[in-house]
Amino acid sequence: MPGAVIIGAGPGIGRAVARRFGREGLPVALVARTDSTLKASAATVAATGVRALPLTADATDERSLHAALEEAAAELGPPDVVVYNAAIIRPDGPGDLTVREHLDAWAVNVVGALVAAAHVAPGMAARGGGSFLITGGMPEPKREYVSLSLGKAGVRTLVELLDQEYGPSGVHVASVTVAGPVAPGTAFDPDDIAEHYWRLHTQPRDGWDREVLHDGS
Repeated sequence: MPGAVIIGAGPGIGRAVARRFGREGLPVALVARTDSTLKASAATVAATGVRALPLTADATDERSLHAALEEAAAELGPPDVVVYNAAIIRPDGPGDLTVREHLDAWAVNVVGALVAAAHVAPGMAARGGGSFLITGGMPEPKREYVSLSLGKAGVRTLVELLDQEYGPSGVHVASVTVAGPVAPGTAFDPDDIAEHYWRLHTQPRDGWDREVLHDGS
């Protein structure tokens, strides 16, 4: 069975989404920068009884990200769903960051998603279906989170652009906008948030959403 790829498969949303898809019987490829993160995430997915394939890659390194996506496809088959969950989340105000730091944040928060989509979505389009889902946030920009606000605004625009490009061929492109700090046992429990990704992936085409807001209510 073709499976899922989670880019940014660390603790929190990434790991919860991986478990959610694993419970549905989909093998899951987990992409993260560090081996320790991958081992912990792979263990939680393996507990669902499906295969977990850990792959080390940096979302800002086009070559390593492409290599991870190629290995995932070779081992598990072309993915039914790819979730881009990588992000730099930190407080910073106007003037706090250097140009390099802003570019580094943009590379993770937006460009990595574009690189991943450009690699996998054409194949989904050729097959007539698939989902590319991005973790969004910051429904309202906040001056104390400048780089993240800019990045999540970029995600919202990227979803629209990818939908224009691949949506007519059957690829569901959407974002899950999380409007608060993620923590187990709160209104922003990652397991609750993960349900949105599964629902988006299984939506009928005539009822596609391009954005779902998790506001804790």
